[in-house]
Amino acid sequence: MKKNNPHAEGPDGLVYTARLPLSSATLNWLADLIRGHLRKIGSRWRALSAGKIAGIVLAVLRCDQRPGDLAGGNGIHRTTVTRWVREVVGLLAARAPRLDRALKKIARSGGGVVLLDGSLIRTRRRTGTENRKNYSGKHKCHGLLVIALTDDKGRLIWVSAVRPGRTSEITACRHDKLTAHLRAAGLGAIADLGFVGLDDSGPDADLAVITGYKASRNKPLTRGQKLSNMALAAVRAPVEHGFAHLKNWRVLGKVRTDPKWATALVRALLVGPDQPGSRPLTDDLHRSHWPTTSVSAPTPTHTRPVTCYFTMHTAQCGRCSHLDL
Repeated sequence: MKKNNPHAEGPDGLVYTARLPLSSATLNWLADLIRGHLRKIGSRWRALSAGKIAGIVLAVLRCDQRPGDLAGGNGIHRTTVTRWVREVVGLLAARAPRLDRALKKIARSGGGVVLLDGSLIRTRRRTGTENRKNYSGKHKCHGLLVIALTDDKGRLIWVSAVRPGRTSEITACRHDKLTAHLRAAGLGAIADLGFVGLDDSGPDADLAVITGYKASRNKPLTRGQKLSNMALAAVRAPVEHGFAHLKNWRVLGKVRTDPKWATALVRALLVGPDQPGSRPLTDDLHRSHWPTTSVSAPTPTHTRPVTCYFTMHTAQCGRCSHLDL
């Protein structure tokens, strides 16, 4: 017998408005980037304008919205949204700064040190032996390790390629030859105790990575060493703020896509408008509360919130609850 049960949400679905905590300057910049890419590849037609495509991509990255919901609210297919997200993320990741260039920029601006730390981006647990390397014994979950550098104020300047969760932080830094790049730029890095032993230079060479003192079972720390650790912890505190702003993008809450695509996803969030005094996408989330403006006064361009429209399909939550890019 054939079942003809109607959908719970009805034939048209429910459309509602959501606000993105991003500036309209970021939306306009991303739309201009998409328009330039379309002219470069000779694409004459898209289902939506570049501005709407930029809003959809930002909604996926910032709020981890389901492509099916965004597709239903804009009259397109779910795979079209997925293709647009991958395309824009690739454009942004290609503009991410390289390690040597990021360090030289800090040196030219008069900086002397950078802040170094690593973090685990959680991923969905998958079956099979190929996913066992993504299990982190330190965090007791599956994830991908990423190493990042920030300036002394906590602004992200570079992120490494993601690596399996079982990889140690020191191994990832040695693979990227981080100490050699720091010495070439004439900079030093301040890190936590997890990076003890990274700088294996000789006793007469200047330290490229500065860490605190680690206590052992038979050799407790002295009062001076404890005070030194407290001072270093206060200096490197802004790097934790940088990772917090990075993970404000909810698409990084739990990566449910191919781990090979995660590197481009993380690096895409470092890119921002190429304007004087501009900041990367991660810094655009610092303003969690927008200032109130009067009705008669126009809202400034950099503080106008971004809105988007998408469809809520309540009956499909069990089947399409994940973002499979």
